[in-house]
Amino acid sequence: MSRSRTPEAPAPPRGGVGWRVRAILAGLFLVAAGVVWITNDLLSERFTAATRNRAEVRLALYAGNLMSELQRASVVPLLLSRDPTLISALNSGDFVKTSQRLISYVDEIGAASITLLDSDGRVVAATDRSRIGANLMQEPYFIEAQRTNDTVFLSTPTETGSYAFTYARRMVSERKMIGVIAVAVDLAKFEQSWAGISDAVIVTNSEGEILLATEPRWRGLTIDEALAARSAPTAIQRAIQVTADWAALPPDAYVLGEAVMRNEARIPFRGWRLISFTTYSSIRERVNGVLALEIMGFAIVLALGFYVSSRRAQSRSVFFQRETTELRALNARLQREIAQREKVEKNLKVAEQTLAQSSKLAALGEMSAAVSHELNQPLAAMKTYLAGARLLLQRKRPDEAMAAFLRIDDLIERMGAITRQLKSYARKDGDIFEPVDFKQSISSALSMMEPQLKRRKVTITRTLPPDPVMVMADRIRLEQVIINLLRNALDATKLSPSPQIDLILTAGDTATLRVRDNGHGVDDLDALFEPFYTTKVAGEGVGLGLAISSGIVNDHGGRLTAYNGRSGGAVFEVQLPLLEENAAAAE
Repeated sequence: MSRSRTPEAPAPPRGGVGWRVRAILAGLFLVAAGVVWITNDLLSERFTAATRNRAEVRLALYAGNLMSELQRASVVPLLLSRDPTLISALNSGDFVKTSQRLISYVDEIGAASITLLDSDGRVVAATDRSRIGANLMQEPYFIEAQRTNDTVFLSTPTETGSYAFTYARRMVSERKMIGVIAVAVDLAKFEQSWAGISDAVIVTNSEGEILLATEPRWRGLTIDEALAARSAPTAIQRAIQVTADWAALPPDAYVLGEAVMRNEARIPFRGWRLISFTTYSSIRERVNGVLALEIMGFAIVLALGFYVSSRRAQSRSVFFQRETTELRALNARLQREIAQREKVEKNLKVAEQTLAQSSKLAALGEMSAAVSHELNQPLAAMKTYLAGARLLLQRKRPDEAMAAFLRIDDLIERMGAITRQLKSYARKDGDIFEPVDFKQSISSALSMMEPQLKRRKVTITRTLPPDPVMVMADRIRLEQVIINLLRNALDATKLSPSPQIDLILTAGDTATLRVRDNGHGVDDLDALFEPFYTTKVAGEGVGLGLAISSGIVNDHGGRLTAYNGRSGGAVFEVQLPLLEENAAAAE
């Protein structure tokens, strides 16, 4: 009797405990599945939106850079069509030095090439000397340029499958066409910079034809032709594709069988559009990382449940040991997934740093315009000194002419220093700072501006301390700031009957230079130091001088401010830190 009662007594507890455990496990599984499902939807939508926003920001940056390159190149044919040297060469037929002149231009403007054609379409001068003598009268840009007085732009396919982008304008002398000037724009460099990211980027014209693309085989096709669906070659790959797509938001398109989101931006140029295709792989990796953590959390809870249940039901210990082993294997797999996620995040940081460097290199396009702006002043001064030296040599006064040549040599050195700034920017080198006498820099800047000041008959007053005012600065760039401020003051006093510019240098807590004029003052002080903001008429400035000067002063640890004087006119104030020894002497 005792043997029959022993197995019957524990039966109800085992049955009751097993049912409760199964109910708890089922509920936990449902909760985990629901949480994972909701988390997947929410995070997929959130990370997709974040990825789309980043892609739209990149798209706006690319469109701005592309439009900047096109706008800068569009004015070149107009300027060259009025170049008296080129017009004289076409009229006289003497093209000995014309190609060299075009080569000097192409280095300044950053164009791909410049070609000069006579009225018969024959190449008479070119930056690519191998093309001289070729007859291009059948070229579309030569034909179109003859039909209008404006600059024409054409994109024509090449033999390599890419496109050539050309601005052209006819040249006229005495109301008669004497030739055509053509400037080729290098837009392929943008394809190379775009190819460094995971997105696929294309540029289409108003007819939907692809002009630029990170995938070379897409050029010349329409978007539908380029994105023609291509089925995965094997059943395994098709299964992987379906598995990858179920957990993502509905894709915008498929590129080579892979789901992508599509972002589009309008380029305000002839109906062009910029389109990018971003894959969902990075989104899935981020979502999967969060889901892995959630699954690991539920796995830990499940393990604790098994542990508690094992304490209550020793008869099922073997089962729980087997489950523990499986959980350990699951944890190991999860840890490997976490390690892979950390590796992906590390690669993403490297990619972001690479993108930042690419953005800096793209800014070289704007900086080249700034360098061109800064070279105008030395070139104007050199022209004046050359004219004076020629006159002195004609009057047999070689000693005075030699002094003019020495000044020209200083100007050439200054121009070389300005161009070296562009190279140092690309190499990420620092500026050459050294102790500089602020008074000497002011004198050098006035010497540079002497021809223009004499021509305008401007009264210059200088209020300088008797002792040197020493600052730690790049001498060339500091003089560049002073020259820019003098040029602005000179332009502001054009309409003044008695133009006057005051230079006041003081040494207190800082070295402070005030440049004051009696011009019309400044209307918009907030936008004064923004790039390309200018109140001058077209052709007299591009609005880069003050923006460049402000950047230079900031690099020197100082600041550049402006305000309107009480008696009229504008006052620009440059503050730079004094050298420690100079500061102690001032105190």
